[in-house]
Amino acid sequence: MSPNCDDRPDGADPELLVIHGISLPPGEFGGPEIEQLFTNSLDWNAHPYFEQIRGLEVSSHLLVRRDGEVVQFVPFTRRAWHAGESFFRGRDCCNDFSIGIELEGDDETPYTDAQYAALIGVIRAIAKAYPDITGREIAAHSDIAPGRKTDPGPAFDWLRLYDGIC
Repeated sequence: MSPNCDDRPDGADPELLVIHGISLPPGEFGGPEIEQLFTNSLDWNAHPYFEQIRGLEVSSHLLVRRDGEVVQFVPFTRRAWHAGESFFRGRDCCNDFSIGIELEGDDETPYTDAQYAALIGVIRAIAKAYPDITGREIAAHSDIAPGRKTDPGPAFDWLRLYDGIC
């Protein structure tokens, strides 16, 4: 579990899914660094890139690894610190009303079949638990933080996702 979360504001139930992409170090997959970042146990000296993110306290609700493994860091009832400064359909502070799903990947590397299968299954389950979340309430991190974020990037196949959840 991640300590990088807190209570949602009163009455703020999940109404939005935010899809992210992350790799640590950038462009490298399969290591423990993402989990270490989300649990505040990353060795900041283990890679030169980590100096740029030193002290960052972030998390997501879920991480979908390249092999389709799903790891939960924050319960959906709590606010994970995944979106940062953000805006969606006239509302800011998207962390208040969203569920963040990180995909292990980067903007340019295609995501795996296993990741799409896992993500589709997760979204279907979340939609059952939170009926306000439909395909129209799924956004990229880049959509809610334009100019600041680019993930999950052009390598993410939105049509494949929508075909799978419909």
